[in-house]
Amino acid sequence: MSIIVTGAAGFIGSNLVKALNRRGERDIIAVDDLTEGDKCRNLADCDIEDYIDKREFVHRFSNRQLGDIRAVLHQGACSSTVESDGRLMMDNNYRYSCDVLQACQEQSTAFIYASSAAVYGANRDFREVRECERPLNVYAYSKFLFDQYVRRLLPRARSQIVGLRYFNVYGPREQHKGQMASMVWHCFNQYREHGHVELFGEYGGYPAGGHMRDFVAVEDVVKVNLHWLDHPHTSGIFNLGTGVARTFNDLALATINCLRGAAGRPPLTLETAALEGALRYFEFPEELKSKYQVYTCADLSQLREAGYGEPMAGLEAGVERYCRSLLIR
Repeated sequence: MSIIVTGAAGFIGSNLVKALNRRGERDIIAVDDLTEGDKCRNLADCDIEDYIDKREFVHRFSNRQLGDIRAVLHQGACSSTVESDGRLMMDNNYRYSCDVLQACQEQSTAFIYASSAAVYGANRDFREVRECERPLNVYAYSKFLFDQYVRRLLPRARSQIVGLRYFNVYGPREQHKGQMASMVWHCFNQYREHGHVELFGEYGGYPAGGHMRDFVAVEDVVKVNLHWLDHPHTSGIFNLGTGVARTFNDLALATINCLRGAAGRPPLTLETAALEGALRYFEFPEELKSKYQVYTCADLSQLREAGYGEPMAGLEAGVERYCRSLLIR
């Protein structure tokens, strides 16, 4: 039976395809939009059975033209948190997802999909309940609305439905994402090219570089997806982070010190990094005010109670592993 991965040439999708290959899975149908052709490099070292353009996929899948499908790992989405075209966002992230889920239910196929911590907005309580969800932009709203659709469907679902609310994911195969790539990617490139990293200045009661996020390694995101693939009788919506909030200063310093270590140079403290100009700050952008999450931290209680017990990588270990992979590209 085949496994379908949508957004297969993207960041998390391609990491999933590669992880499935490592488990011996080759009967994989990759779904994506390769208008941005360079994304194909993410799949160059992967083995798949077939590729289908996302514009053809729903029709072919819903008409049972793809054979027996074990599961759909639905990663495809417009992931830009600064995209202002609401129609584009809702078509890609809400309506398209509804159509894929409906086809899965008709064929009793497992459906594991990417939601987002963006649904929580400025809330500081990150539990998977309606009262904690206050999206601040149309990307977050599109994810929130689909989660609501899933909640209504779950009591009568014919097959597994799992939504995973990704927090700030970083790791290999994100080079195509440009502005929306992780801060590790941006810090790595800034420091290599300019010898310093620039972060947001103070805003919302947080000092410069002090805004806090739950940074999670893509390797852990993949492990959680595959865990639910292996446990098809569990459904629900679950946070996927580390359960620990760290500052952007922490992330930038971990990146800088990994690069310094690779060059045989001693590590810096936060204070010395700022004094030497390795860490710099700029005024918080006006256009992001009231739309920016200054703090996120996954509550992993439901994930753990549902049976996922593996530890998540700490920030320094995850950043070092990622940076070392970038150094040998």
